[in-house]
Amino acid sequence: MFTLWSLVEASLLFLNAVCVLSEERFLSKYGWGMSSQVQGFGEPTSTKAQILLLVRSIRTVAKIPLIFLNIIAIIFKLLLG
Repeated sequence: MFTLWSLVEASLLFLNAVCVLSEERFLSKYGWGMSSQVQGFGEPTSTKAQILLLVRSIRTVAKIPLIFLNIIAIIFKLLLG
Protein backbone atom coordinates (compact mmCIF):
# COMPACT_ATOMS: atom_id res chain seq x y z
CA MET A 1 0.00 0.00 0.00
CA PHE A 2 1.30 3.43 -0.92
CA THR A 3 1.53 5.66 2.14
CA LEU A 4 3.22 8.88 3.12
CA TRP A 5 5.88 6.89 4.97
CA SER A 6 6.77 4.92 1.84
CA LEU A 7 7.20 8.20 -0.06
CA VAL A 8 9.48 9.58 2.68
CA GLU A 9 11.44 6.34 2.77
CA ALA A 10 11.87 6.30 -1.02
CA SER A 11 13.15 9.88 -1.05
CA LEU A 12 15.53 9.08 1.81
CA LEU A 13 16.89 6.09 -0.10
CA PHE A 14 17.29 8.22 -3.24
CA LEU A 15 19.23 10.90 -1.34
CA ASN A 16 21.43 8.19 0.16
CA ALA A 17 22.14 6.84 -3.31
CA VAL A 18 23.09 10.28 -4.62
CA CYS A 19 25.43 10.89 -1.69
CA VAL A 20 27.14 7.53 -2.10
CA LEU A 21 27.84 7.91 -5.84
CA SER A 22 31.54 8.16 -6.51
CA GLU A 23 32.28 10.64 -9.24
CA GLU A 24 35.73 9.28 -10.06
CA ARG A 25 34.82 5.59 -10.05
CA PHE A 26 31.29 5.50 -11.42
CA LEU A 27 30.23 8.71 -13.13
CA SER A 28 33.42 9.29 -15.12
CA LYS A 29 33.00 5.89 -16.86
CA TYR A 30 29.89 7.21 -18.55
CA GLY A 31 31.18 10.69 -19.36
CA TRP A 32 29.58 12.35 -16.33
CA GLY A 33 32.80 13.12 -14.47
CA MET A 34 34.31 16.40 -13.43
CA SER A 35 36.34 16.73 -16.62
CA SER A 36 33.24 16.62 -18.84
CA GLN A 37 32.01 19.95 -17.50
CA VAL A 38 33.95 22.39 -19.69
CA GLN A 39 32.04 25.54 -20.41
CA GLY A 40 32.91 29.06 -21.41
CA PHE A 41 31.91 32.24 -19.66
CA GLY A 42 28.37 33.35 -20.49
CA GLU A 43 27.41 30.12 -22.23
CA PRO A 44 24.18 28.49 -21.11
CA THR A 45 24.70 25.39 -19.03
CA SER A 46 23.58 22.09 -20.47
CA THR A 47 21.16 19.74 -18.78
CA LYS A 48 23.99 17.33 -18.08
CA ALA A 49 26.02 20.04 -16.33
CA GLN A 50 23.00 21.09 -14.27
CA ILE A 51 22.39 17.50 -13.14
CA LEU A 52 26.07 17.14 -12.17
CA LEU A 53 25.87 20.38 -10.23
CA LEU A 54 22.72 19.15 -8.47
CA VAL A 55 24.44 15.87 -7.52
CA ARG A 56 27.47 17.73 -6.16
CA SER A 57 25.35 20.17 -4.17
CA ILE A 58 23.21 17.38 -2.70
CA ARG A 59 26.37 15.53 -1.74
CA THR A 60 27.79 18.65 -0.09
CA VAL A 61 24.73 19.94 1.72
CA ALA A 62 22.81 16.79 2.65
CA LYS A 63 25.56 14.63 4.16
CA ILE A 64 25.14 15.57 7.82
CA PRO A 65 21.32 15.85 7.84
CA LEU A 66 21.08 12.46 6.13
CA ILE A 67 22.92 10.83 9.02
CA PHE A 68 20.27 12.02 11.45
CA LEU A 69 17.39 11.22 9.09
CA ASN A 70 18.73 7.69 8.64
CA ILE A 71 18.97 7.23 12.42
CA ILE A 72 15.37 8.41 12.82
CA ALA A 73 14.20 6.10 10.03
CA ILE A 74 16.01 3.12 11.58
CA ILE A 75 14.53 3.80 15.01
CA PHE A 76 11.08 4.23 13.47
CA LYS A 77 11.42 0.91 11.61
CA LEU A 78 12.65 -0.87 14.74
CA LEU A 79 9.79 0.40 16.88
CA LEU A 80 6.92 0.08 14.42
CA GLY A 81 8.18 -2.65 12.12
